[in-house]
Amino acid sequence: MNIYHLLNEMLDYIETHLEEKIEFKQLAKITATNQYTLERLFRLLTNITLTEYIRNRRLSRASFDLIERHEKIIDIAIKYQYENATSFSRAFEKLYGIKPSQIRNKPQGIKDFPKIIFEEIDINQKPFEYDIIKLEEMTLYGKGIKTTKEKISKDAPTFFQQMENTYLKNYGDFDFGMVVYKNRFESDEFEYWVLSKKKIPGLKPYKIEKNRYLSFRIHSQKAKEIQKLSKEFYAQFIPTCKYKLKELPELEYYHDQITDFLVPIED
Repeated sequence: MNIYHLLNEMLDYIETHLEEKIEFKQLAKITATNQYTLERLFRLLTNITLTEYIRNRRLSRASFDLIERHEKIIDIAIKYQYENATSFSRAFEKLYGIKPSQIRNKPQGIKDFPKIIFEEIDINQKPFEYDIIKLEEMTLYGKGIKTTKEKISKDAPTFFQQMENTYLKNYGDFDFGMVVYKNRFESDEFEYWVLSKKKIPGLKPYKIEKNRYLSFRIHSQKAKEIQKLSKEFYAQFIPTCKYKLKELPELEYYHDQITDFLVPIED
């Protein structure tokens, strides 16, 4: 079944359970994925976490109740799964910039965060060819930068070019690019590293754990081609695959004018 159809079913479920505790395991079951995959996929497609989406939808409903139904703040807080009025007020003010008690007097310019609806397009899928490989523990040498989900597509190739400009003449090509996630589902913060097998003065050592990887080969080393495969991987391959991803860095291995896109999986 089309993954976008399943995601819409999940969003329908969320909408009818905003006043109840929502278990992510149940959401994963609706979409025929596991929780890890669902959260990664949802963030990739929407640029917000599933937790943020549910919170925004609850607060949108709460703002309506405050303006139109004149319910007590404590009752609304409990209704939308907050432990107390203080935690509800803090979340409300962070989103809207005013306290819940003020919204009745200033009902202009209130933001609404509508329910997401995915277009149920038919994906003309091509076969995903991959290998399962095991990398032994190894130490690589490089530098990293902090970036975000929105900026990494520009930051990564720019930083890679800067590293090559500095080190290529004396030490040759770099062997790996690497994406390190920080609190994957709660933060937009990433690190992008450029790494060499060679011990190069001034570069930091980075230990790669022994682990199994899904390996997807790209007959290119262009950033756009690598980013395209990464997006297709999470949008098309992951929703139906049976492998459980492991929260380790993703690697791009550059060699022989090709790139191996390496995604860590559980043993």
